[in-house]
Amino acid sequence: MSTENTFAENAPTPERRAHSEFVGTAPTRVLRTVQALLQAGDITQPAADAAERWYRDYVFGYCDYVEFSDQHRPSTLTRHDAVSWQLVRARAMARITAIREALGLCAHQRLRMMLVDELSFRAMGEALFPAISASSSQRKIAAQCALLLEQLADRQEAERKAAKAARAAKNTPAQPAAQTEQA
Repeated sequence: MSTENTFAENAPTPERRAHSEFVGTAPTRVLRTVQALLQAGDITQPAADAAERWYRDYVFGYCDYVEFSDQHRPSTLTRHDAVSWQLVRARAMARITAIREALGLCAHQRLRMMLVDELSFRAMGEALFPAISASSSQRKIAAQCALLLEQLADRQEAERKAAKAARAAKNTPAQPAAQTEQA
């Protein structure tokens, strides 16, 4: 079974293709607000990458499946059974929960609207700011999303550094207490 046939079978319907702008070739994805912010120079590439990581964790945690990239090579060293698969899924949910607790429920809601629901800035603005004009709400949401994605990237980078430091401390042999007192 070739992956090209799999992607062709899972392509957007003609109706969906008429209503959305798509990027990429395999698998095809809707041009999301993240790409729009990146192309406009409002966010950096690490922020866009952080959004993609958050999206993958969200989909895996809530929907129980993983989308692999074109360059993915399956590992022959590990095979997951049902229990280990759920443990990996629980780690993804823990990352989503930690980000929601760190950035707040409003940030989580905006991330979900932007990345999971694939809403445009206009649709998000109408939902969150119904009392102001569409153009004003669109600008507000775009600015909020750009700031949020940069915060998300910083948060993920801090977590990566903390995990690396914890691994390094775990792998470093402890010095005897007598030596540390003399130093």
